[in-house]
Amino acid sequence: MSPLAPAPSRATAPTTATEAGPVTAGTSATAAWSADPYTVALRSGRGPLYLRRGDGWLLPLDVERWCEAPDPADWTVLRRCRGAVLDIGCGPGRLVSALAARGHRALGIDVSPEAVARTVRAGGAALHRSVFDSLPAEGRWDTALLIDGNIGIGGDPTALLRRMAEVVAVTGSLIVECAETDPGTVSGTVSGTVSGTDPEADLDERCEVRVADGRGGLGAPFAWARVGPAALARHATATGWAPADGWTAAGRTFAVLIRPAATP
Repeated sequence: MSPLAPAPSRATAPTTATEAGPVTAGTSATAAWSADPYTVALRSGRGPLYLRRGDGWLLPLDVERWCEAPDPADWTVLRRCRGAVLDIGCGPGRLVSALAARGHRALGIDVSPEAVARTVRAGGAALHRSVFDSLPAEGRWDTALLIDGNIGIGGDPTALLRRMAEVVAVTGSLIVECAETDPGTVSGTVSGTVSGTDPEADLDERCEVRVADGRGGLGAPFAWARVGPAALARHATATGWAPADGWTAAGRTFAVLIRPAATP
């Protein structure tokens, strides 16, 4: 485990934007995730909730799953976490609180004050902050997580992966969840190439979206991205990362990225 200074702790984790300091990057995304209908859904623990593209396309957001205890697919991620763990876009904190219960030093960050508050209530530590803001212990995190589609943060996977190289220790790893696929359609794993014919495997989309409740409620527009396994491998190679492991669980696709220079 890397020494952290300061180490995240439940006792000192900020629970509001005021305590954490101003968010200075990703203003449009911060507005979108900090207001209704996302806040309403988090407070109630249920949807419906979507990302809505300008052409009317809707991506369902699984708020109920986010607000529950980790499921078996989540545990395939948690078991691969090593040392101190940073969860980017932690949402209501199911992974952060589970990691803390397992004895990890774990910190969640999220641009939603309601998500931060729920994480703290669940027993985790969290900051109201964007990944592009200054973060505690930059360059010393052993594991970082981009789960639940959070490789899409900022709408530019390459820029996000470059930022993660500044945050994660040289010997650390980044666990990424790719764009969701239909269960049973992917063959092969994320290991630089992906076999099979799944159309989501090479998905590499950038778009402007809004959080929507399906009943007319809309958040502010912000940039988002959706990345399949093959596209993730390309972005990783372009930013100094390398796929080291990949798997699917319950129709969800994950990859572990490392820095090749750190491989013995």
